[in-house]
Amino acid sequence: MPEHAALAQGAEGESFEGHVEHAAHVAHAEQAAHAEHARRGGRAPGAADAPGEAADPEQEAVLSDSVGLALLVVLDTLTPAERIAFVLHDMFAVPFDEIGPMIDRSPVAARQLASRARRRVKEGARPPETDRARRRRVVEAFLAASREGDFDALLAVLDPEVVFRADAATVPGGTPVMLRGARNVAKGASAAAQRARESVPGLVDGSPALVRVQEGRVSLVLTFTVADDLITGIEAIAEPERLHTLDVAVLDG
Repeated sequence: MPEHAALAQGAEGESFEGHVEHAAHVAHAEQAAHAEHARRGGRAPGAADAPGEAADPEQEAVLSDSVGLALLVVLDTLTPAERIAFVLHDMFAVPFDEIGPMIDRSPVAARQLASRARRRVKEGARPPETDRARRRRVVEAFLAASREGDFDALLAVLDPEVVFRADAATVPGGTPVMLRGARNVAKGASAAAQRARESVPGLVDGSPALVRVQEGRVSLVLTFTVADDLITGIEAIAEPERLHTLDVAVLDG
């Protein structure tokens, strides 16, 4: 059975995404071992050219080095669909015609996801959201849209595959929440307009965030992952033991 087929089949009780993530760790070791080969003009292991794209040994060597050094860091910044498309195509040479159905995308959309992921990998360990001022503007745009319950404005700042996570202390039911997709996250943000009005811009561990202060104490923070001026991830944290581990600052204005 081909390796990527085994990944798609999966082991009982393990998710497909979990298999892909494990495969990425294995591929990291292989890429690092063969980086020198690629640098001297050989093909990067498992690399596959997209139709119409000419092989460039120097470019492949850069990609091989980037993957070897930064894949494990960058992996967590990718959306699940980006991660699957990138790993299966670039590590295992799986055609996009096969990847598309696995992630409920067309082959063209799967190619675009892999291309976006590849750009992030080439940037190495540098986070995709390097400009704090730009990230702050995106976060503040999200806050303004949330306060007004402006669904369309929320969609404008959310990546289509954004993931929202909230710990058990964030919601009245006491159960952790996870929402996937821009429309679902926008609906949730619109419903929480009152909470948004009670929140202000801040920094959490040096990154732009939203902070809610009640009776002089931080009761809730929202942290954001931003790439290409779109929010790809939001985490709501209200558990006191977690809040105590964060460096939180409220910004003026």
